[in-house]
Amino acid sequence: MITAIREVRRARGLTLDDVARACSPPTTAQTIGRLETGTRTVSVAWLNRIAAALGVTAADLVTLPARADVPVAALLGPAGAVAPTRSATVVAPHPAPGALAITVTAGVGDYRAGDEIWCTRLAPEQFASALNRDVLVPRPAGRFAFGRLIGREGDRVQLLPLGAGARQQIIASPPWIASATRLIRAL
Repeated sequence: MITAIREVRRARGLTLDDVARACSPPTTAQTIGRLETGTRTVSVAWLNRIAAALGVTAADLVTLPARADVPVAALLGPAGAVAPTRSATVVAPHPAPGALAITVTAGVGDYRAGDEIWCTRLAPEQFASALNRDVLVPRPAGRFAFGRLIGREGDRVQLLPLGAGARQQIIASPPWIASATRLIRAL
């Protein structure tokens, strides 16, 4: 099996030792190196451990002929755009299980018409992980609220809508919320 472990690791700016320590349970840099080069067979268990350490899905680490990895042409920083010193690619985004999307039809807050907001659905016990993030909250009769999650009291969530001058919304007992995790914007 051909893997993209090295490419993803380098794109994230991590060393073999960084990945080895981030694995659960931790392993050695030598083992990660052998898995990257193919001198050691990569099992599904290893793919899952390394993917978790890199913060990607196991599918992101498998090189498939039809996968559209995008080459990195430049690095943008305070000094401007510079050419990378090594060739690198970024993994094209694909949705995680339970992902939801929002299509922006008119500009509001930081979002522009045409933006796609990818969200991850969270159960009530996970709501605290979305504090100070933009979230989609279901409401009765097929309606939704979208705004910044600014608080949670018991079974109620408090949202600050994106539009100027809008008032805080309090929604009781939502069955789930979806936290914004990725913005796709055409330029």
